[in-house]
Amino acid sequence: MADSSFDIVSEVDKQEADNALNQAAKEVAQRFDFKNTGTTIEWKGDLVVEITSSTEERASAALDVLKDKIVKRGISLKAFDHGEPRSSGKEYKINGTFTSGISSEQAKKLSKLIRDDGPKGVKTQIQGDELRVTHKSRDALQDVIALVKGADLDFAVQFVNYR
Repeated sequence: MADSSFDIVSEVDKQEADNALNQAAKEVAQRFDFKNTGTTIEWKGDLVVEITSSTEERASAALDVLKDKIVKRGISLKAFDHGEPRSSGKEYKINGTFTSGISSEQAKKLSKLIRDDGPKGVKTQIQGDELRVTHKSRDALQDVIALVKGADLDFAVQFVNYR
């Protein structure tokens, strides 16, 4: 019988990220506390977001609104990196980036976790920006998924191609 397998990836659903950004921008445009502050939330690249406001406090508040919408759309905040408000002329700006893919260091850390704490005989293989996990028993793979979900990782993970 062939081995069962699944892949561990770290991806951001671009459509959900776009929905979260649009909802946050709409809320910022409609809320009374953002009136006359010139606060905007917009895309500045493929997965780069820029928040602009006339005051540092409103820029931080807009970031909180965006984070709330990201969570409600089912995207982990571990996949969203942002900086501190910085002054740019008369405005304050915050740049944020959605990260996608597992780096080789993260894959090695995950592989070591599975090897040390997971069921015996589970094989891991790094394939680009994802990690393939194989074993004869599907129950062992379920145990690996539970182990990874319970681990305190500094990046978001999803499980795909379970077969």
